[in-house]
Amino acid sequence: MIKDNLEEVEENIRKACEKAGRDPKEVTLVAVSKTKPVSDVEEAYACGMRDFGENWVQELTEKIPVLPEDIRWHMIGHLQRNKVKYIIDKVAMIHSVDSFRLAEEIQKQAEKKDVQMDILLEVNIAQEESKFGFKAEEVEAAAREISALDRVHIKGLMTSAPFVEDGEENRKYFKAMRELAVDISQKKINNVDMSVLSMGMTADYITAVEEGATMVRVGTAIFGKRNYNK
Repeated sequence: MIKDNLEEVEENIRKACEKAGRDPKEVTLVAVSKTKPVSDVEEAYACGMRDFGENWVQELTEKIPVLPEDIRWHMIGHLQRNKVKYIIDKVAMIHSVDSFRLAEEIQKQAEKKDVQMDILLEVNIAQEESKFGFKAEEVEAAAREISALDRVHIKGLMTSAPFVEDGEENRKYFKAMRELAVDISQKKINNVDMSVLSMGMTADYITAVEEGATMVRVGTAIFGKRNYNK
């Protein structure tokens, strides 16, 4: 099932790129394995997947030691400052940096472990009360402040658009994210790169790719529905 699902998602990404006049190599598929067993990750890995996303630090730290070392782990969920130390030397990227204080803690823990950390600034583009992230108008100032941290490297932006049945409904938000990234990129801020745009999930990743996503975080369409009752 996972193999077929992955092929379908990858084909959808390819078609979306074709429609937008983009190279499919520009888009990284992050398989979101939260709540899923190690065996599911192994199955996706066997199909060639190397980028996996997790929402919770505890689940991430349980999976990493028992899975192949060449997996690139992405922390995509809300990250509390007191949990940074558990993942700082274990993940390839933290997508969900939503405050200067969190970036500061990442800097502190990166110094302790003598590592560098790539991050994305999380943007609450639809200004949903239930979501974390900077408001669009706060992002540039946050980028300038965080750019002074020498162990923390801003690689772009991330958003979780509203939950919708029809991905088309989120097109305006993805477009706004793309414009925001271009705007900040043109400011040429030191230690701030806008090459990564992490947006789009199972319901709307096709639209996100059409609007410029370079990373899509897809779980249900690959692994099937989640069971949160475990």
